[in-house]
Amino acid sequence: MESDETGSATDGGEHGVKMPPNISAAEAVVEGARPISAERTLPRIIAVANQKGGVGKTTTSINLSACLAELGYRTLVVDLDPQGNASTGLGVDIRSLESSMYDVILHDVPLEDCIEGTVVRNLFVAPASLDLAGAEIELVPAFSREMRLKMAIDSVKDDYDFVLIDCPPSLGLLTVNAMAAATEVLVPIQCEYFALEGLTQLTKNVALIQKSLNPALEISAIVLVMYARTNLSDGVVADVREHFGDKVCREVVPRSVRLSEAPGFGQPIITFDPSSRGATAYRKLAKEVSGGTPQRTR
Repeated sequence: MESDETGSATDGGEHGVKMPPNISAAEAVVEGARPISAERTLPRIIAVANQKGGVGKTTTSINLSACLAELGYRTLVVDLDPQGNASTGLGVDIRSLESSMYDVILHDVPLEDCIEGTVVRNLFVAPASLDLAGAEIELVPAFSREMRLKMAIDSVKDDYDFVLIDCPPSLGLLTVNAMAAATEVLVPIQCEYFALEGLTQLTKNVALIQKSLNPALEISAIVLVMYARTNLSDGVVADVREHFGDKVCREVVPRSVRLSEAPGFGQPIITFDPSSRGATAYRKLAKEVSGGTPQRTR
């Protein structure tokens, strides 16, 4: 049986979240985007980003992509996090790879050459490796250093309906590459007091990339994750919705032991525990993000 963390906490801010400085600037960047419910053409390339660690970013990349694939969308996860947790969470042994995203970005290996299948039909992953940890430094002198991922994804994007890029928990060159390649940014936010810390810097970077590298980029979705049945979590949900309106997804992902356990078995939650609350939440989120079942098949 599943369990979640419950308890009580003192509210902060108006309802329950600490408001960062310059929140109005972050609101302005997000406000300019179309809501997640807006109709968008395929393929959709989504950077899953939040430089604050431990906020459910990789969990969301794994499980949202798996649920999109379950709906019938051909989906690719690009793992840009040197820790490789999205790769291992989808069953890839990153210690025995012939090539990885490091080789794609630094050595011009074709992206299609490093793509691996997964246990979920329609779901594929371009895995990370530990070598990516040094890529930030190695990219500094590289030609078109900010656009290398975009060039790689452009070569395969017509084979997929969704490409989800799991960004590292930083705002370095790898994340810049992800945002230069993407059309959308999806931001997971944990339902806790410091939920919005770092969001102003993330939105500032998005605005800079819009101006200099990728005018089409938009923050299309904020996903509330790790929700516990507490006054604090309820307050965070209320505050985030108040500030960011229709960019906040309706579905809220609960804090769940089963969601935490699934990556250790190399599986997304929909195969690890299909009837769990986490699986139900990510299925609903996938329908919300995508608009439902695709109208075409591959």
